[in-house]
Amino acid sequence: MARTLSSMMPLGTKAPEFNLPDVVSGKELSLAEARGAKGLVVAFICAHCPYVLHVQHEMAAIASGFQDAGVDFVAISANDIEKYPDDRPEKMKEQAEQVGFNFPYLYDETQAVAKAYGAECTPDFFVFDENLECVYRGRMDEATPGNDKPVNGKDLRAALDALVAGDAISEQQFPSMGCNIKWK
Repeated sequence: MARTLSSMMPLGTKAPEFNLPDVVSGKELSLAEARGAKGLVVAFICAHCPYVLHVQHEMAAIASGFQDAGVDFVAISANDIEKYPDDRPEKMKEQAEQVGFNFPYLYDETQAVAKAYGAECTPDFFVFDENLECVYRGRMDEATPGNDKPVNGKDLRAALDALVAGDAISEQQFPSMGCNIKWK
């Protein structure tokens, strides 16, 4: 596990297109189908990363809390499953079912989508507004395994609260930190 910071996509960047299989439903999902009326959260995660495992229940709670407000969520795993078999689609599906993800969990086998987003680590969060322009990127909160900070989603929640209210989102945003994406 190499601790890595997110690369912080420039604010205002249009969400890169995707069309990926959802490991839970088995259906393909595109960016246009994933977007909510107010916005979309794209989270790069995986099934084995201790940083993801540390925050996954709060991530599921945040998704549940904002979907009714018009913000949809999608998670994407892009890790090399040959070298990291714990991130295979069947393990992703188990994770989604055990944690209670109520959003699509997509598998980026070619890693092209992760590269298009500039994703560097798991977890890595990107928030797009109703025009699919990036308004937030970075961490969910300060919590990481072993740092004794509360897992509360403070940073991501603040951005989503502002998005839903139509308020400006603070440009003071902090990179996410986690395991590096396992590139092929």
